[in-house]
Amino acid sequence: MTTLEGCHCRGDGGQNNNNSILYNILKNDSLATTEEPTSQPQHRKQHQAVKVPSCASLSSSCSSASSSSSRLELRQQQACSCGSSPRRGSLRSPQVTCKAASAVLVKTLRFVKNVQCFRELPEDDQLLLVRNGWAPLLVLGLAQDRVDFETMETAEPSMLQRILTSGCVSQGGLMDREVEREQSAGTPGVSLADIQGIKAFLKKCWGLDISTKEYAYLKGAVLFNSDLPGLCYVNYIQSLRREAHQALNEHVKLIHRDDTTRFAKLLIALAMLMAISPPVVAQLFFKPIIGAVNMEEVLLEMFYGK
Repeated sequence: MTTLEGCHCRGDGGQNNNNSILYNILKNDSLATTEEPTSQPQHRKQHQAVKVPSCASLSSSCSSASSSSSRLELRQQQACSCGSSPRRGSLRSPQVTCKAASAVLVKTLRFVKNVQCFRELPEDDQLLLVRNGWAPLLVLGLAQDRVDFETMETAEPSMLQRILTSGCVSQGGLMDREVEREQSAGTPGVSLADIQGIKAFLKKCWGLDISTKEYAYLKGAVLFNSDLPGLCYVNYIQSLRREAHQALNEHVKLIHRDDTTRFAKLLIALAMLMAISPPVVAQLFFKPIIGAVNMEEVLLEMFYGK
């Protein structure tokens, strides 16, 4: 297990220096220095390395993301008063879309492994960050590579049908909640509200025409999530996230001087991203091909070869 003693990107009070986080994040062969046309509809080739002077920060957007996530989950959990379940959907072309998502996942994990400051974290912290960050990083990669997808609504049995076919009825005449959750987990597709949430985020990113560097700063902000319970180096990871936020803000001010609202729009997009449920991402983009496989096992195999 490694320690942070040899990490050259640490600084007092999260101060920037030329060998700090973003430099270590982007000096590897994970992003390209050139921008690609926004009209490209499907997977784009992986970018090469971009060198940036400093790294970034991101504490203020977390509370906004958490609030947005709570509101989104509340809307998704609300069912019709008659007891019917939310409408569900699945990929129209699962083979094509799942292949594209798998390619993005490979590039995402390669990006994470090339971050010097991440590699110098204890292994337990690395695992926590990967387990909790793979889904938003993947969706962010889908946006960067402009991977679009079409869905179709899937038929789902009504509550009455499930009650009659399951035979699991409580004394009050309603299906036991635990049984209902188990059956819901086995139904095809995901909630249409979840799908619309992912599509709304992709549309937001494409409408902003986010640059390669901006995507890199956003990835750094998502990766270094200091709010996770169980982290050993909480303060250090928090400083990395703050630097990601700060570097993004400075870049926007430098490149988009006439657009005073761009940074706020990027934070809104980030909040939308963090509201997307990882189980939904796994079920929508990977379950149609690999089935009910534990994504943590897949991630460990891909990331550490375990």
